[in-house]
Amino acid sequence: MKYTENRFTHALRDGVKQIGLWVTLCSNFAAEVVASAGYDWTLVDMEHSHNEYASVLGQLQAFSAYKTVPIVRVEWNDAVAVKRLLDLGAPGILFPMIQTVEEARAAVSATRYPPRGIRGVSGATRATKFGRISDYAARVEDETAVLLQLETLAALEQAEAIADVDGVTGIFFGPADIAADIGMMGQPTAREVWDKVRPVAQRLIQKGVPVGTLVSDVALAAQLLDDGFTFVACGTDTGLLARGSDALLAELKGRVKTA
Repeated sequence: MKYTENRFTHALRDGVKQIGLWVTLCSNFAAEVVASAGYDWTLVDMEHSHNEYASVLGQLQAFSAYKTVPIVRVEWNDAVAVKRLLDLGAPGILFPMIQTVEEARAAVSATRYPPRGIRGVSGATRATKFGRISDYAARVEDETAVLLQLETLAALEQAEAIADVDGVTGIFFGPADIAADIGMMGQPTAREVWDKVRPVAQRLIQKGVPVGTLVSDVALAAQLLDDGFTFVACGTDTGLLARGSDALLAELKGRVKTA
């Protein structure tokens, strides 16, 4: 059995726009609802949700029957956590709060086997289809998406050097934390935030580095994709549920005659 190509990783390298959705409900059933929608990628979040390894596994299994590629955001730049997620078969990892070149190198190293990194070796894992994928070790580095999240002004200043680290697949901007860092907590779509992000993103785009982000404003998401961003998530599962339930209730109340 041979390694199956990671559609998301190759799309980023080829500059093919990828539309995504944040997945935080920690449910394989909810993940399957999303999986059949047709997004190019999703982000299964462990940093800001109550996901554990077992719930992530269930969601990876739910997505496995569909074309949507599930990337996992690990809680922190922790080599042990990354090793476990890769063994579960995560096709890509998003590393939060990368601030320096050294942290970027540590993130990449966690995804590489020795001598190029520090990932521990285990043969009979879900990632290798329990030892059946004969070329797994030879291909996993090239296929796994390694995405680094920049979330502060200090990180933005280091963006080009961080992106130059060998093994980095793409750079992801975290506008909510950047907003907080510049004293605009709760305003991730503010012009002041994107005035900081856009020039950095454009420099990376000009260097051929895939860049991405999460925004809940569909118009902004489309604009970013048109401006050269390669992978953009346009909402969250919890946000869709909250807005949908609010809208349904408001619509019904608006149609009911008052006494």
